[in-house]
Order: sequence, then C-alpha cells, then structure tokens
Amino acid sequence: MFTGIVEEVGEVVDVRTDDEVVVLTVRAALAPEVGHGESVAVNGCCLTAVVDGAAGAGGTLTLELVPETLTRTSLGAVTAGSGVNLERAVPAGGRLDGHIVQGHVDGVGTLVSRTPGERSDEVRFALPAELSRYVVEKGSIAVDGVSLTVAAVYPDGFGVALIPTTLADTTLGSRTPGDPVNLEVDVIAKYVERMTAGYLQGPGSGQEGVAR
Repeated sequence: MFTGIVEEVGEVVDVRTDDEVVVLTVRAALAPEVGHGESVAVNGCCLTAVVDGAAGAGGTLTLELVPETLTRTSLGAVTAGSGVNLERAVPAGGRLDGHIVQGHVDGVGTLVSRTPGERSDEVRFALPAELSRYVVEKGSIAVDGVSLTVAAVYPDGFGVALIPTTLADTTLGSRTPGDPVNLEVDVIAKYVERMTAGYLQGPGSGQEGVAR
C-alpha cells in the first residue's frame, strides 16, 4: 500500500526490451534502501524492484513492466531521461499522510489545461468515462502517484489545485497539456459500489448474488 506522497523524482537512465518485458533502470537516491522484491510506486504504478546489490548500491533500481502494465498505464511511453515519481510502500506503523493508494492504475487520463497562479497552478484532467462516477468534489484521487484533492468535477474530467510543494517535488510541475497521466480512483468507492450493487439494481438485474 502507498499514500500518494511522492518521496523523490527519479530519472530513467535506460529502457530495454527483453522479449515481451520492458525493463526500466531508474536512478534514485532511495535505491540503496530498496531490497530485492520490494514494491515501489513508479508514477503511481506498483512495480517490483529487481535489485542485485551492486545496482542498488550504485543508486539505480531495475523494474520490469509486463504487457498488462504496458496496456493499462502510461509507463510504455517513458524514455531515457524521463522523470518519474517514486514512493516506497508504507510500513505497517507508518503515517497515512495522503490517502489509501494501492498502486493499481485504473486508467490513463490526459492533462487538458493548466492555469498558473503566483505560486500555485489550477490543472484540469480528462479521464475515461467509466471512472467519472468515482470522482467527487473534495474527494481524493492519485495522479501519477500523487495524492490530490479534487477541486472541481466536470462531465469529462476533474480539476485540482497544485500547491508549491507538489509543483516542485513531483513531475506534475512540468506536465503540459496533452500529456498522459496514470489515474487511481478511491478504492473505497469501488468496494462500496460492488457491495451495494445488488441492492441498488433490484430484483431481475442479474446482480442478486452480489452483497448477500
């Protein structure tokens, strides 16, 4: 589990393909603290670190992207030189500073517009239609792994206000209109929908076996 509080922006230093698997090498200060098989959120996508000791000590992480990950996230577009948001899994006794983030990307959205202020930005994103029902004003959403509060809801997307720290310490400060972003909606909303589906649909809906 993650919290959506980005620890560091790492730099992708190599991208290679090994059969159907894409292998990313990311330079990051936190690399020596990550063990083999541990989870790391990369732009909001939970990936497993492949560490051989020398790589970690040298300040890089190796992460493998399978076809499922490439299909469902924007990581297939990452190239050498790209910055990526990084967060290690939260320890059991750690603080939940953002919100509950699984690192399971629900869909890829698009940055539509940004309106810079003196120190903050208002940013609008488009999202897949099937995710819109999970987005509510003042609710939480993870955008490229960053825990954000929804400031406005539109028929085809949502808006957020980015504080100076978010602009400086994550990749969202440099995103431009047209850029794809990974989205993860509130997992609690998805579970509530699933558990109440049978009651809301009523008899004859084909959902009678749900939430009994």
